[in-house]
Amino acid sequence: MFTGIIEEVGKIKSISMGSSSAVLTIGASKVLEHTKLGDSIAVNGVCLTVTKLGTDYFTADVMAETIRRSSLGTLSNGSPVNLERAMAADGRFGGHIVSGHVDSMGTIQAILPEDNAIWYTINADAKTLHYIVEKGSITIDGISLTVAYVDDSCFKVSIIPHTRQETNLSSKGIGDKVNLECDVIGKYVEKLLTSVEVKEEKKSNITEEFLRKYGF
Repeated sequence: MFTGIIEEVGKIKSISMGSSSAVLTIGASKVLEHTKLGDSIAVNGVCLTVTKLGTDYFTADVMAETIRRSSLGTLSNGSPVNLERAMAADGRFGGHIVSGHVDSMGTIQAILPEDNAIWYTINADAKTLHYIVEKGSITIDGISLTVAYVDDSCFKVSIIPHTRQETNLSSKGIGDKVNLECDVIGKYVEKLLTSVEVKEEKKSNITEEFLRKYGF
């Protein structure tokens, strides 16, 4: 589990592409501290497993499903990527619950400065927007942000200069793809409520009164 608080921006050192998968080698420093083989590191919001460690890099396998669901397949050598280690049990919960399981990709539609903040407008598909609520949480490329506006075609976030400078958003432009992960709590609540409704629909019409009426 992650919190969406980016620890550092790493860089892609190399990408080895398979037929539908990839192996990423990522240059980093801070996230390598106390990291072991098999640990999880979120790369642009995607939870990946460390398969090899060096003094200034780590490698991770990216399976086909991840390539389809995220923007990792569009990276190239030198691409900046947001990095966050899995949350320690004694750590501060600075963002929100982030699983590192990307729902879909969005596209940056507009970037608009406003005083000390910068507005980002992100286009997303209807299925993703269904789970995005105003003043709720959203993860963009692994960054925990607050939704300031949402409609049936896009949503907007307003970020402070520090967030832009300390993440890969500083290198993003209009038309660029970003990974989106909706707040998992909303998805669980909807699933549970839907299950209850289905069970109620399947409830039998045979009652104790019905059975007595027909001699049982």
